[in-house]
Amino acid sequence: MNNVDLNQNRRHFLKLLSTGSLFCLGCGTLCAMPQSNQKAETKHKFKLDSKFSFEQLFDFTFNPTIETMRGLEKQIGSETFINMLKEVSAKRGAKMGRQMAKNFPKNDLAAFTMIMKKPNYFWENVLTLKIVEDTEKAFEIKVQECLWAKTFQKYRAEDLGYTMICHPDFAMAKAFNPGIKLLRTKTLMQGHDHCDHRWVFEG
Repeated sequence: MNNVDLNQNRRHFLKLLSTGSLFCLGCGTLCAMPQSNQKAETKHKFKLDSKFSFEQLFDFTFNPTIETMRGLEKQIGSETFINMLKEVSAKRGAKMGRQMAKNFPKNDLAAFTMIMKKPNYFWENVLTLKIVEDTEKAFEIKVQECLWAKTFQKYRAEDLGYTMICHPDFAMAKAFNPGIKLLRTKTLMQGHDHCDHRWVFEG
């Protein structure tokens, strides 16, 4: 593959990611945002309940995404592709972190971890987690079930899943508050029996 082809593929890849293939990163975060009270109104059919289960929704979203990613990987080369995906995913994670920070009066550790302490309907149904530690300076959870991990493992795409879903967690925390640091040694996505997310506040 020559440099012209590689640059064209790179531009196509970045455009693809920026226009929705990283829906996964925004979905949970946007669901966590405070929602304004809306008056009852007649909804357009596009806004009606799809009647999908969460599992069906994830399959519908990620199956074609994974197929597309694998196709691009073959054209670009595995190592180059994963590095590109990691870079774009981290930027997306940082963007989500900044957006989250704007929705809270404070951007401290308590605000960042609020959705895990009081999960909404979305989070309750895509993750099973246990709080291990909750202090002013540290917050740790043990994730026992994760629908993202289950979905990517179903399609034997754990490498893509980790890069797209798990890797951006570090950038998201830092963008929310530079003093918040994520420490993690295990993920369900990588085949471990749980995820050991631990955020510490070093500010």
